[in-house]
Amino acid sequence: MANTDHRLVIRALYDDDDTLLSAVKSIREKGHYIEEAYTPFPIHGLDKAMGLEPTRISIAGFLYGLTGLSFAIWMTWYMMIHDWPMNIGGKPNGNWMQNMPAFVPIMFELTVFFTAHLMVWTYWAINGLYPGRKAMNPDPRTTDDKFMLEISADHEKDALISLLKETGAIELKEEEIED
Repeated sequence: MANTDHRLVIRALYDDDDTLLSAVKSIREKGHYIEEAYTPFPIHGLDKAMGLEPTRISIAGFLYGLTGLSFAIWMTWYMMIHDWPMNIGGKPNGNWMQNMPAFVPIMFELTVFFTAHLMVWTYWAINGLYPGRKAMNPDPRTTDDKFMLEISADHEKDALISLLKETGAIELKEEEIED
């Protein structure tokens, strides 16, 4: 039988985004780590209040755009210079740089195409979104009009519960989660 580790989490439900944001600040000031926040819409400043690191997804977007641009340059060179050279006025032109202004729309479109599509795939991979995956939201009300914080309660459980009540939580649930 496999050894599974369990940990206790407390889920605090809030009914207002401003209350949630001030609660996050209070909870973090007391030294507790907030594992996850479930909200029906993005809350400006929540990531900073939770102490999350800035995302590096823009670097991935830049690299995907560079990949698309490189592919467009290679494709236009291969198709229009190497494989089937342009013959304008009976004079074949074997120089890609002279013809590059005609290729700018192709290069732009493939840069955007690669960036957009690969960013979607990256988003799906980072968030584990794939067909057949079970929903990870512990309370469906957080997709409508409620807000939830998930906090690890391995120590100081009673102090954490009283702090959550002070910050305006309308409902508290304790649950053991497998790691």
